[in-house]
Amino acid sequence: MTTIAPYGSWTSPLSAADASAASARFDGARFVGDEIWWGESVPSEGGRTSVRRQGVGGVEDLLRAPWDARSRVHEYGGGAWTASADGRLFFVEKRDQRVWSVRPGAEPVPLTPIDSAARHGGLRWQAGTLLAIREVHDGGAVPRRSIVTIPLDGGTPVEVVAGSDFLAQPALSPDGSMLAWVAWDHPDMPWDRTELRVGALVDGRVPEWRVVGHVDTATLQPEWTADGELAFIDEPSGRWNLWRTDAAASAPPLSIAPVDADTGGGLWVLGVRWYAPLASGGFVAVRTNGSDEVVRLASDGSATSAGLPVRSRAVIEDVAGDRVLVSGAAPGVTGLWLLEPGAEPLLVRGSVSSLGPAWTPTVRELTVAGRHGDVHAYDHPPTNPDFAAPDGELPPYVVFVHGGPTAHVGGVADSKITFFTSRGIGVLDVNYGGSTGYGRAYRDRLRGQWGVVDVDDVASAAAGLAAEGRADAARIAIEGGSAGGWTVLAALVGTDVFGAGISRYGVGDARTLATDTHDFEARYLDGLIGPLPASEALYLERSPLGRTEGFRVPVLLLQGAEDEVVPPSQAEAIRDALASRGIPHAYVLYEGEGHGFRRAETIVHSLESEVAFLGQVFGFETPGLVAVALD
Repeated sequence: MTTIAPYGSWTSPLSAADASAASARFDGARFVGDEIWWGESVPSEGGRTSVRRQGVGGVEDLLRAPWDARSRVHEYGGGAWTASADGRLFFVEKRDQRVWSVRPGAEPVPLTPIDSAARHGGLRWQAGTLLAIREVHDGGAVPRRSIVTIPLDGGTPVEVVAGSDFLAQPALSPDGSMLAWVAWDHPDMPWDRTELRVGALVDGRVPEWRVVGHVDTATLQPEWTADGELAFIDEPSGRWNLWRTDAAASAPPLSIAPVDADTGGGLWVLGVRWYAPLASGGFVAVRTNGSDEVVRLASDGSATSAGLPVRSRAVIEDVAGDRVLVSGAAPGVTGLWLLEPGAEPLLVRGSVSSLGPAWTPTVRELTVAGRHGDVHAYDHPPTNPDFAAPDGELPPYVVFVHGGPTAHVGGVADSKITFFTSRGIGVLDVNYGGSTGYGRAYRDRLRGQWGVVDVDDVASAAAGLAAEGRADAARIAIEGGSAGGWTVLAALVGTDVFGAGISRYGVGDARTLATDTHDFEARYLDGLIGPLPASEALYLERSPLGRTEGFRVPVLLLQGAEDEVVPPSQAEAIRDALASRGIPHAYVLYEGEGHGFRRAETIVHSLESEVAFLGQVFGFETPGLVAVALD
């Protein structure tokens, strides 16, 4: 029997603890002999990253607590582990950033010496060689970064090549004689402009190299094919597509299966792969046009769907022959899939929703006209088979703003979205201008316009949804973290569209961010706003802390105490501004959390607090949730 109750007050079997358990992050996967190994965060263990495999009695931890595979190279890390075919696990330990090795059932042993200034990441095992990105913080203005080989018997890493502010995605040729990699320098970010470099190894080093690819593009992910050609991602057409070249010749590169979609994205973390060559020829690749699709590309360039349900955060984790491991998010599940020729995709590991499809909102792609062009979003309406709203009532909505800002969402209802929609609160996920997944022109819309285009776009999307009669215009909130938190705060002071705001570790003062943030993003704002000190007036004009008189609606601030990207001082300055103006607000500081919440208890508390806060502000009951104390 269907119960009639106001939107927002519906009861749901999906608890915040369930959502936390379903929020595990996958971090790499490898074929190791006949086994599949994968990296997975464990929220119940403080969010540490373990490496696991399927054992006789169930899932087995190859990396037992307290070991934690997490890199801090470029601050966001990535590529924190890899493995050899004979079952040797190599990983970066979070606490000391050294590279360690372990075999199943044994204790880890260090491969790199103690060095508090050094970090490692982007591990890759190729041609019998362990490659890594090494980052040394020796007091210089820019940390020294290099590609190194790690001696398997321990000792000092051997520097293979350096020569740039940043290096990523090293790839050894099958015979181990050539190295390809991606490099870039300040003030560019890796989605602005990079170089693909190729050089011969001489006595274990690359003394000289040449640049492959096009000029003034963001080239990504070199990979060697079995016949010795070099494949890579480039975007001279305005879309990230696959290209190939003979690395030993000077002939121009050739396009592989050009399409109006992106194979590639923001290189925020090391180790991410959007495609891989197959042994039989051709490739497996992610194609993104808003949402993701995994396809197989034949040698002639023809594309066929791989049949995977993944629509968001798709990554090609590993290939062995024509067998493929893919991680990503699909409706009702975030997981790791195995693709084998002639077989249906197999879910190897995943947090499958136990609720069933009736609880998963049917996503609707929404495009609205904005001040700066079309704005793309995904609408997740309230969905609960046990409840319906009174006739004539429109639902409250929360607009989700992704971080980055150079990132995107793919239109999949994950456990967090379902936590809201199953309680009668709609979610609108917006890919504002600057987001990836729609080509270079859409991505560049934000250049020099951060705090303008993103704010206008989220406001236009929310207003467009209300104009369609799908949301209560008086009960639309906005929520986002990091750069998304900036947009939340800027939209609250700069528009009258939103009735409440939730900022997770959001940026309040762009000048402070530019001077205090880590090296990877130290010049990011040059492109988003402008270089300092010449653009200081713009920084003041755009920053929410420079316009606190615009705050008028309640705000919930959630912050990690150990956040080194956006430190607590930013949230506390916003809190003080709200208090001085008498605006209802709450500030929650989570000990032990950094930039992004990983601990189960934090995820549970923050989710429950967000829904309870919306109920208090918008006037609906939230059964089973504790009210937030508003000052």
